[in-house]
Amino acid sequence: MLPWLMERGEVSVAEMAAHFGVTEADLVSDLTLASMCGVGPYADEQIELYIDDGMIVPGTPRFFQRPLRLLRHEAFALLAAAEAASTLLGAGNRGALGRALQKVSEKLGGAVEVVATPPPFTDAVQDAVRRCERLDIRYWTASRDELTSRRIIPRLVFTEHGDFYVVADDERSGEERVFRIDRIWALTATGEYEDPREAAPRQGDWFADANDVQTAVIRLAPDARWVAERYPVRNVTERDDGGCDVQVIVMSEQWLARLLLRLGTSGQVMSPGQWERLGAQTAERLLERYGRR
Repeated sequence: MLPWLMERGEVSVAEMAAHFGVTEADLVSDLTLASMCGVGPYADEQIELYIDDGMIVPGTPRFFQRPLRLLRHEAFALLAAAEAASTLLGAGNRGALGRALQKVSEKLGGAVEVVATPPPFTDAVQDAVRRCERLDIRYWTASRDELTSRRIIPRLVFTEHGDFYVVADDERSGEERVFRIDRIWALTATGEYEDPREAAPRQGDWFADANDVQTAVIRLAPDARWVAERYPVRNVTERDDGGCDVQVIVMSEQWLARLLLRLGTSGQVMSPGQWERLGAQTAERLLERYGRR
């Protein structure tokens, strides 16, 4: 977004929001955050962005004026992320992104091919977003190991942690829900259409059946901080030892038990009390099952 903006010098909030397919409020929020970013510790290395009377006026920070230096693994990670982003609805033609990816690929030796493969039904869901068409789907809810029939109106496709999701109006619950596309087992277009409306990516609460979710506070060792990045959490409290306490959304006791087994001694439930020994109890049951007491 920033290189696009700097190429043009000055654009209206409305034009830029329409180009990138976001709301004006979200765009202003993102640009406000970007204006606080830069290479420390000096203010002259920050990104200069001004919004005046509906017009966005960018400055050009010095680190945008010199070639970006990346290690090989950094370049590959950048290439993979950009390739995945280019598959999303609203990415448009490759343009500047395509040219940048080509340059990165050439610097990696030209032999690198990143193939971002969205899950089945992604194209059909994105087409339904464009047309505001109702879909009948068979959806697998992992926490209950259950297949259900749903009728949804897809509103927005987005990615998080490498997975593809769709924000949709769910007729079964009467609410906006988020569904993971790779958990759609069957899909049928109904030929019925609704009026368009704006939707935004959801973060931290994107479970499709999260009516009365419970939470648990888990104390994480420094090597287990990935939990706060991989799973939806409501609060993160830092600790002096480099670890943190996280309030994790728990869809089922079975899910939490699997997570605690994976964490081992790096994670301990602090509350609620009913789950404080869940990890140890689950491990004991496994040992009994396999006769290794």
